[in-house]
Amino acid sequence: MEDLNLITPTLLFSAVSLISLAYTNRFLSYAQLVRNLKDQYMIDHSKLTQAQIANLNKRLILTRNMQIFGVASLLLCVITMLLVFISLNFIAKIVFAVALVLFIISLALSVLELMLSTKALKIYLSDMQ
Repeated sequence: MEDLNLITPTLLFSAVSLISLAYTNRFLSYAQLVRNLKDQYMIDHSKLTQAQIANLNKRLILTRNMQIFGVASLLLCVITMLLVFISLNFIAKIVFAVALVLFIISLALSVLELMLSTKALKIYLSDMQ
């Protein structure tokens, strides 16, 4: 295999940075939703609101984990660039491989969260059936 150069981890660095921005936007929208659901629950302790809150708790945990794995991947990309810069290419390849795995985990968690978000919308619409 060819030696790693600075361009390869930089590409992943860009991708992880963009996906982290999307995760942050998602988290901010959840924060607003939490506030709204809490206000709604204080007024009316309905089963529908309880189900939405339970779903949202799961989604918040997934979003937190998505961000943790994404940030860890980003950190390892930076470490990879440092290792390439100081010519420790073998270690850089290992660190970069771990960064890729962490990014894959982050994306997989994002898919799970998307499925839970769809379920949340179904819960919200359930009282219309």
